[in-house]
Amino acid sequence: MKKTFLVFLLLFTNYFIYAQEPTLDKKYRSVVADFIKVVKSGNIQKLSIKITYPLNRAYPIPPIKNQQEFVKRYKEVFDDNLTEKIVNSKPERDWSDVGWRGIMLLRGDLWLDTDGKLVAVNHQSKLEAKEQARLINVEKKNVHPSIANFEQPVLVFETAQYRIRIDDLGNDNYRYASWPVKSKMSDKPKLILTNGKFKPDGSGGNHNYQFKSGDYVYTCFIIVMGEKDAPPAQLVITKAGKEILSQPAKTINPLL
Repeated sequence: MKKTFLVFLLLFTNYFIYAQEPTLDKKYRSVVADFIKVVKSGNIQKLSIKITYPLNRAYPIPPIKNQQEFVKRYKEVFDDNLTEKIVNSKPERDWSDVGWRGIMLLRGDLWLDTDGKLVAVNHQSKLEAKEQARLINVEKKNVHPSIANFEQPVLVFETAQYRIRIDDLGNDNYRYASWPVKSKMSDKPKLILTNGKFKPDGSGGNHNYQFKSGDYVYTCFIIVMGEKDAPPAQLVITKAGKEILSQPAKTINPLL
């Protein structure tokens, strides 16, 4: 469960970070220092301006969509533990720039872009953990009975044709369920695959889930750090090693 949880958290996680001491280029130190100063001030309104929205949270918790929502949900994300880490950090000691991927605190607890805007938080407060558990129970009641048995949901995404759901069944066993995009997850899935594998892709948080069925391989790529116009996800299907389908996808929260 721990690995799956780290994956949901918008998926900028410790599994993908370089094993190296933090090194922050001098040109970014003032950017980070300003962010630390805002957090230390406790000015939530000012901090809300320094965030790129939506700020995704651990699935199935809804993302924070705008400044007003961030102010209301501030304590869900910035608990005392995270705030202390930020306030007590030193730009030159505890922060690293990871090329085009951005700037991370410690081992990826938090990420900024090079302009100093918050893009991801890989920390879960007790409030969020409680809410996540509640929403997981809601999901188990709302999906089709054939897929209601799972340890933890991973994500749901949609292409132009399909809705795809991935769940963690435990012991590194992931399940793929898909429907026509206009169907509901309470309907029986058109396809269910198990024994899927999680595969990290580089150090920026990108990763994929791969499922096999005879000559067919279904790969769900999750693009955390990509080029400006890159989609959040990509579905690629191959048959006997030949690509037969590739569709961009958007991640969704079915509880919204």
